[in-house]
Amino acid sequence: MESTGGPYLNTAALTSPVGIARLLQMTFGCTTFSLVAHQGGFSAAYGTFCMFVWTFCFAITVFIITCEFTHLHSCLSLSWGNFTAAFAMLATLMSITAAVIYPLYFVQVGCYPIGCEVRDFRIAASIFAGLLFVTYATEVFLTRAKPGQVTSYMATISGLLKIVQAFVACIIFGALVNDSQYGKYVATQWCVAVYSFCFVVTVVVVAFSVTGKTALLWFPFERSVVIYTFGAVLLYMSAAVIWPVFCFDSKYGSPRRPGLCAKGKCPWDSQLVIAIFTYVNLLLYVLDLAYSQRIRFVSHL
Repeated sequence: MESTGGPYLNTAALTSPVGIARLLQMTFGCTTFSLVAHQGGFSAAYGTFCMFVWTFCFAITVFIITCEFTHLHSCLSLSWGNFTAAFAMLATLMSITAAVIYPLYFVQVGCYPIGCEVRDFRIAASIFAGLLFVTYATEVFLTRAKPGQVTSYMATISGLLKIVQAFVACIIFGALVNDSQYGKYVATQWCVAVYSFCFVVTVVVVAFSVTGKTALLWFPFERSVVIYTFGAVLLYMSAAVIWPVFCFDSKYGSPRRPGLCAKGKCPWDSQLVIAIFTYVNLLLYVLDLAYSQRIRFVSHL
């Protein structure tokens, strides 16, 4: 009997270096959340976030492996190269965050009061969480654009930086809602508007790239992205000046952490986090602008 299954299956999706990295991602992700769910345990917002990261990344990785092995991705209205590159970068950021948060809040040296068995499960889960991050970072390394290579936009340094920018903005938003008192001054409200505007436009750029709809726009997408990135640099420069002045200058705020501030519920702490990540995102947008001068957009790969 003549075989009909061979031509329809892509074995390279499992045997290539990227395919092997994805199989390891699936294995380590499943192991991590299984250890936590079985005996390690999790609680509060931090634990829930970690479990979400591991289950979400596992589900999407299984979806990607299935689609590439069966060629099902050719039936989807997605720019597959952009989608996988964007997810790999996002999963890298999410997995390293979970790999830091879980042991920080749930792992301890002694057995009391949780018991030695629970402690060992949590240590094992933390180890596999670290390995999970390594495998996603490896995929980003393997699939990133090489000099002179024609590839998807999200696989370029500029495209990967878009994911990091959006992720850093989410950290800023988390600090903003944690009693940052940003509504006290119009100037700090302007900073919030800057963070929100840049986040939304960055997400739109990623969405158009992943869906492969850039060619349908009536304006040149690549030129618009470069112009937006330049504008984002200017906007973040203003926020990088305004936010520290209105939060840490003695005329408007406090240059030092108030002694009576409760740990975890101090507006000054949130303001400091926002200031730090404002400078981080400013640097990311500057790097993005520099790299965007050296790439050409490919939306259909």
